[in-house]
Amino acid sequence: MPVKTFRPLTPSTRYITVASFAEITKSKPEKSLVVIRKKTGGRNTYGRVTARGIGGGHKQKIRLVDFKRDKRGVEAEVKAIEYDPIRSARLALLQYKDGDKRYIVAPEGLKVGVKVLSGPNAAPDVGNCLPLKAIPVGMPVHNLELSPGRGGQLVRSAGGAATLMSRDEGYALVRLPSGEIRKINEICYATIGQVGNIEHENVKLGKAGRSRHLGIRPINRGVARNPVDHPNGGGAGKSKSGGGWQQPTSPWGLIAKGKRTRQHRKHSDRFIVVRRDGRPMKKK
Repeated sequence: MPVKTFRPLTPSTRYITVASFAEITKSKPEKSLVVIRKKTGGRNTYGRVTARGIGGGHKQKIRLVDFKRDKRGVEAEVKAIEYDPIRSARLALLQYKDGDKRYIVAPEGLKVGVKVLSGPNAAPDVGNCLPLKAIPVGMPVHNLELSPGRGGQLVRSAGGAATLMSRDEGYALVRLPSGEIRKINEICYATIGQVGNIEHENVKLGKAGRSRHLGIRPINRGVARNPVDHPNGGGAGKSKSGGGWQQPTSPWGLIAKGKRTRQHRKHSDRFIVVRRDGRPMKKK
């Protein structure tokens, strides 16, 4: 899917790019598969702001996506490819033979009218959902389960694809888009193909108004504040991080860059074979 550019007749159109939406075949969502999204403005149940820079934006509805693909052995037809306002990927509307309709994340190459199937006996074709033990080694997959029956949790954003590398002793070795190689139970399900809308990473908002449409409000930099207001504030003239020696932090002193956030001695460490930075995981 290409992105559209514009002649630089105004400052905002100089850099702005938008998706072409050429693959979209239906403009309105299926009414039975949407719920209203209530905006929080970044506030918790006490009305206090816990996430800054959130508020406003266009009204959006949540599409109920079938990540489990638990309707096994029943063939479905792709009725439409739709836009999702809160997701980078496109959605495919499936209609099963019994009339049931469900949304799935649309993989690259899935067209209207194509038949898809879920289950261990399904063919390894784009859009079909199979257990890892039934998928040929080397195939790209997405919507990957971490625990059997829980539904797809990994590789769901636009352009994402994991690669099935090998199988051994009841586990499949999967290379994730981050570069991490992980052991996953071979009875976990995954969908064949790469997530569509590959050019999403090339879309540039180009102007502040498009951020506001998405519900993103501006945030003032810490280095532009006074010392009383932020740990990085103050200094004679401009400085990169509050005088040249402080670590960039949040207003409450939480390190913003460089701090490792993954828990130590995490239970799932034993399933990681190679970290995303390329280092092998240490045996414990």
